[in-house]
Amino acid sequence: MERPYQILLYYYFRPLQEPQAVVEAQERLCRELGLLGRILVASEGLNGTVAGPRAATRAYMEHMRDNPLFPGIEFKVDDWHEVPFLKLHVRLKNEIVNLSAPEELRPWEESGEYVEPEEMRRLLREQPEDVVILDARSNYETRLGRFKGALTLDIDNFRDLPDKLHELEHLKDKTIVTYCTGGIKCEKVTALMKKRGFEHVKQLHGGIVRYAHETGGEDFEGNCYVFDGRVSVPVNQVNPTVISPCSVCGAHTVEMVNCANADCNAHLLVCHDCQQQLEGCCSRDCMHSERRRVYDGKGIYYRGVNSKKFVKTGN
Repeated sequence: MERPYQILLYYYFRPLQEPQAVVEAQERLCRELGLLGRILVASEGLNGTVAGPRAATRAYMEHMRDNPLFPGIEFKVDDWHEVPFLKLHVRLKNEIVNLSAPEELRPWEESGEYVEPEEMRRLLREQPEDVVILDARSNYETRLGRFKGALTLDIDNFRDLPDKLHELEHLKDKTIVTYCTGGIKCEKVTALMKKRGFEHVKQLHGGIVRYAHETGGEDFEGNCYVFDGRVSVPVNQVNPTVISPCSVCGAHTVEMVNCANADCNAHLLVCHDCQQQLEGCCSRDCMHSERRRVYDGKGIYYRGVNSKKFVKTGN
């Protein structure tokens, strides 16, 4: 059965002279088409995930491809049974992906050479000694899933990555192939690494999402973290595995939630059984919090929707 909705993931690095005008144009376009999602605009380009009915997403892609500001823009497209957003947010930012590097970066000129998905699959199969696969994502993403044999950095947030690059100094003689969810983080990471003396730096074209579409996701272990209401999505249709442990009982799981205790709100892996037993909390201590939110089986709490629906206790 055909899924009636589509999710578009895209970015475009290019200097924008009037980013506020782009914000306003994107807001108008998405509202006219009935699309929901999140679009960030800065002087360095734009980064978006939007979703809606197929006719609307097709119209959006056609409009963007015809826009002279974004020649050659690429989209990763997922079919889905619902729209994984509640609202539309279009925002002006300092960066479209926050790396906070002290160096001035121009990803449209300086980023690493692309490695196409089929070549990435070959590298994963052969694991050549002169090649390192580097995951450019945060801890909570890599815990959920990652490529076989990939090197991960211990970072809580992408903006922490520049302070970790010194740990890779011993790898400067190797070819380092970076990857992330959709490719945008690697555009900046590879530009930064080249500035810091890493001469052989490349990036997976289109990230995990494009790799899944073109190769079936072979040798990706676990699920991929996405920044919409789906949270955790399968990647590998060839040799799938689950590698992430439940933070409560240790059983393998691909389910990520926020703790129902609003004062905790930890974002972590909790299996279905533990979610049910702890009513969406990460521990029995959190179950007894006066600010325990009503657990609806999903463990996602949206500001203004269900973030302040607390369990009634006492009287």
